[in-house]
Amino acid sequence: MNLNTNNVSSYADTFIKTLVDYSPKIISAFIILFLGLYAIRLINRIIRKIMVKRELDPTLTNFLADILLWVLRVLLFVSFIDKLGIGTSSFVAILGAMGLAVGLSLQGSLSNFAGGMLIIVFKPFKVGDTIEAQGTVGTVSEIQIFVTKLINSNNQTIFIPNGSLSNGTITNYSMQGSRRADLTIAISYDTNIKKAKEIIFEVLNNNPKILETPAATVIVKNLSESSIELAVRPWAKIEDFWNVYSDTLENCKSAFDVAGIEIQPFVKESSKK
Repeated sequence: MNLNTNNVSSYADTFIKTLVDYSPKIISAFIILFLGLYAIRLINRIIRKIMVKRELDPTLTNFLADILLWVLRVLLFVSFIDKLGIGTSSFVAILGAMGLAVGLSLQGSLSNFAGGMLIIVFKPFKVGDTIEAQGTVGTVSEIQIFVTKLINSNNQTIFIPNGSLSNGTITNYSMQGSRRADLTIAISYDTNIKKAKEIIFEVLNNNPKILETPAATVIVKNLSESSIELAVRPWAKIEDFWNVYSDTLENCKSAFDVAGIEIQPFVKESSKK
């Protein structure tokens, strides 16, 4: 196949001329892009500092900052293609059609976005709260646009979609500031109940982490075939809860040993045939 050198030369000249004529638009468009990205990061950083300075809720601060970041990026992208000479009206129409198609295929993501908005508005929990939801217990680390990030007691990071989170049952252990430990201690029928309760109350009163209000209670919970079950219910601040929980069990066991009271082991009752 023979190439016409005149045609090749003509095409090359046309390409070079077009490139030279179009290069100012390309250069200015990329200058706008790079300066815009830098400006967006700067604006986002400033907005975050302003909201933190005004002591806005950290959850609301992060959420609004993320939304602002994406809105500014979309506006920058539209400006970028407009500077390249691509008609923004036709592009916006195409973008709208694509948005509709993507929206229909990503209904779950839109549901998660709406769920995030509901969480921000109604505040069933905030960053730092310990919650139980979707079968998971953890401390809220971050509320993002589509998911909420929890850190559990094993230091594992768990992401829960905001849609299912906002539509499900949420137990917030931190909202009230205090929490009650529900403990059960079983003693034999030979044990003096009054004496056992006095020992338990003494243990509770000697623990400074146990709150005086609401007052701790010790009651007979159940009379089983093998033991008397005492319900021990001390109150503690959220940050002291697990220490109070374990200390109460340990100190009651030690006090019972000194008093010569044996904790009745759990006996599985056999079914009658």
